[in-house]
Amino acid sequence: MTFLSLSGISKWLTSQATPRQTALNSISFRLEAGQKLALAGQTGSGKSTLLKIIAGLVQPDAGSIHFKGERVKGPDEKLVAGHRSIAYLSQHFELPGSLRVEQVLQYANSLAASDAAALYALCGITPLLTRRTDQVSGGEKQRIALARLLVGKPELILLDEPFSNLDMAHKADLKEVIQSISERLGISVILVSHDPLDSLSWADQILVLQEGQLVQQASARQIYEQPKNAYVARLFGPCSLLSPPQQKGLIPLLGQPPAGKRLLLRPESLHLLSQPQPGCPAARVQRIVYYGSHFELDVELEGTQLRIRSLEAVAAPGDTVWLGLARPAVHYL
Repeated sequence: MTFLSLSGISKWLTSQATPRQTALNSISFRLEAGQKLALAGQTGSGKSTLLKIIAGLVQPDAGSIHFKGERVKGPDEKLVAGHRSIAYLSQHFELPGSLRVEQVLQYANSLAASDAAALYALCGITPLLTRRTDQVSGGEKQRIALARLLVGKPELILLDEPFSNLDMAHKADLKEVIQSISERLGISVILVSHDPLDSLSWADQILVLQEGQLVQQASARQIYEQPKNAYVARLFGPCSLLSPPQQKGLIPLLGQPPAGKRLLLRPESLHLLSQPQPGCPAARVQRIVYYGSHFELDVELEGTQLRIRSLEAVAAPGDTVWLGLARPAVHYL
């Protein structure tokens, strides 16, 4: 039995300006038990709408959702929509401000005391239990809200932009909690995030939406290294997409390109050499930017601008460097 399946999910929006606008167009995919799935796409691509439809909060105009063989009903079909084993956390969640954290959790709790205590420890909120909810930080509120979902014993949780408006420290804490939920509790997770690093470092599968269309579903590595089109490539980090004429200077290094294909280069695809080597083309350094963990250098190769990542500042603007291939395979679109 399939854990979660979506078949032909479509949603249309209407307004005075546009009679019918497609928010989602025939989205179909499956999720297996224990799997971690990230929904990615530009703002307005349909990520949050799809998540709410899975949660049963928005009625689809076409298609169906089944959870462990049972159809998930929307608000037009059921007074209490959704499925009892699917929990949803909005990016705009609220906690009661006049209650202690332990009271908020107690109202939703269906776990034994020992199990609840272990869950609170997993979420990193045990020291917060006696505080009022208006006395904790934004990152702490996120972990409390997540614990409030988990005490209801869901099998699938849906997280809409859980890292938004968090500083780096609280974001790292929440990431660790979400990872532990998947690994230690065996709960499936679907997550929406606008930051590609959140998806690439966490997800088993990534589903990419573009204007309501499903354009690619694959592993994180395949999405990053073998994107289906330029939209997916640029969504997951800086890259250069070189037309056949722009690839001319790299022919000694890469060989003849496939006819009519653009070459995808990430900043880490090439590395810099301070001395000439056979087959390695020469380029001139234009600019160097320091990012703490690495440098990024803009270089010019026969009129083509390339960005290259380096752990050291091996050259200065105006210097000549030689380009080597850092990865054994390259990808063409």
